[in-house]
Amino acid sequence: MTPASSSAEAPTPTAATARVGRWWIALGALSVLFHLGLIFHGLTPALVSRPLHMALVLPWVLVFAARGRVQRLGGLILTALGIAACVWIAWNEDALSGQYGFIDTPFQMAVGVLVIVVALEAARRAIGWPLPLVTALALAYAVFGEFVPGEFGHPGMPMASLVGSLTIAESGLWGKLTGVSVSVVAIFVIFGAVLNAGEAGKGFMNLAGAAAGRLTGGGAKVSVISSALMGSISGSASANVASTGAITIPSMARLGYPKSLAGAVEAVASSGGQIMPPLMGAGAFVMVELTGTPYTEIMAAALLPAFLYFATVWLGINAFATRYDLRPVDAADRPARREVVMTALFFAVPFAVLLERIFIAGNTPQYAASVAIFAGAALLALNAELKVNGREFRARLAQAALTAGRQIGVIGAIILCASLVIGVLSLTGLGVKVTSGILALSGGALWPALLLTALACLVLGMEVPTTAAYVICVSVAGPALTELGLPLLTAHLFVFWFALLSTITPPVCGAVFIAAGMADENWLKVAAKAMALGVGLYVIPLAMVAHPALLALGDGPLTAVVTTLVVLAGLGAISYGLIGRFAWWLRALLVALGLTLIFVPWPV
Repeated sequence: MTPASSSAEAPTPTAATARVGRWWIALGALSVLFHLGLIFHGLTPALVSRPLHMALVLPWVLVFAARGRVQRLGGLILTALGIAACVWIAWNEDALSGQYGFIDTPFQMAVGVLVIVVALEAARRAIGWPLPLVTALALAYAVFGEFVPGEFGHPGMPMASLVGSLTIAESGLWGKLTGVSVSVVAIFVIFGAVLNAGEAGKGFMNLAGAAAGRLTGGGAKVSVISSALMGSISGSASANVASTGAITIPSMARLGYPKSLAGAVEAVASSGGQIMPPLMGAGAFVMVELTGTPYTEIMAAALLPAFLYFATVWLGINAFATRYDLRPVDAADRPARREVVMTALFFAVPFAVLLERIFIAGNTPQYAASVAIFAGAALLALNAELKVNGREFRARLAQAALTAGRQIGVIGAIILCASLVIGVLSLTGLGVKVTSGILALSGGALWPALLLTALACLVLGMEVPTTAAYVICVSVAGPALTELGLPLLTAHLFVFWFALLSTITPPVCGAVFIAAGMADENWLKVAAKAMALGVGLYVIPLAMVAHPALLALGDGPLTAVVTTLVVLAGLGAISYGLIGRFAWWLRALLVALGLTLIFVPWPV
């Protein structure tokens, strides 16, 4: 759910406090307390919590991340105006909620236009032009769409109604997607920041090293396990590459792995973290809000496809071992058992608290995550030797606050901008028209509609983070897929997986770009190997549709497991066909065999 450009590796605790002023740490702490407070406070009106959320977002993207004096000055002015507008909306919530999205004074119109402009600029500074440009085009369509001939036009609406619906009602900027950002995404960002501030990252690396270090391709397999664990909480493939890749890519290079392969392994493994339960980079909880499906059902449905993905990457590494000497990690470099156990506690305890609160206590995911945050924060007082260090504890708390505030700011800016697109789709009926267009182009057939949706996800995801790409795509394509008979959860998982395509697929592949830079290799070489290793990302979503049993672990576990094993055999054949060092005809035969196993109907 965090963007490539703004979610690089978090600084060490001492560096975090040395490089920034205490004011930013205090602002980060305020953001943490505000979002946690909403969970424990109870029901808060949307026109209070969501504008205040935006007010806390703006300083991070407009001032903290500013480059140069002019940009910082402009950011300060926009931040001051934006915060004033957001606070005014929250303060006048009672009166505004009675207007039902219709602006009735010039001052309100000025406030509405201001928050839209500030939201666009905040997103532009967070991730560049693509998403704000899409949003600006959507807004232009809302204003001028009445002049568009044919079925893609709309009847038009008064500016007071358009701007009001987007800025002073529970739609547009303050709609359901922003609500997810406030109550779900922000909480899991804080959870990840707390874990990363302590020894949890080291625990992931140590566990991975102990589990896979001694195997063929051990260095690559350590990267797969550690990046999968980290990626599940980070919600950003690029951020994960920047953090775990700083360790795994040099270690693979020291073992003699080709640089392009080292970068590809890290990019592919980091991308897969977002599809791995229990957190899925908070994507699972966004899906809960959008589908109304219980979290336990989503986790059960997502588990076997995630296993298939990482098992396919594992087999791909073994296939690369037929071409290169992929040595295990040296025994001297593997962590001792005591170190593995001690550092694993730093992520095992918070995860155990999270899952206990969800599955045994029956709490909501965001409440459970809030409790787990307190458990993780308490563990920040301990180092890897389980000794208390007060100074280090304060530095880690400061780092957690800083990281959480910054990441909430970046993600919040993106989601606020995407919320405007969703608002326009709803107000103008464009979403329904796009759905009709997909149905028409596909000829009413499911598989062409799936391919059109996959292409849309790839294009949109090129510069839009996974969660935003998923939400926008599922808003326009989801109804078409369900109308063609695809179950709701399957449609959402299909779109969510394909929203990840752009992390490793050219021409814009954020995870590959970062991994290639860290490996000092040509990004096209890294991308080629990443797509071969990550072939499951392209095939498994289609297999979910071809074999619904893959998503039915909770209903028919035996059938689901047998189906998974057959699909895995097909994916393994495809991986060896793409990667293995065999004659061309044998490689082609393996790919054909794999596709046959996966897509030709067979009884289970």
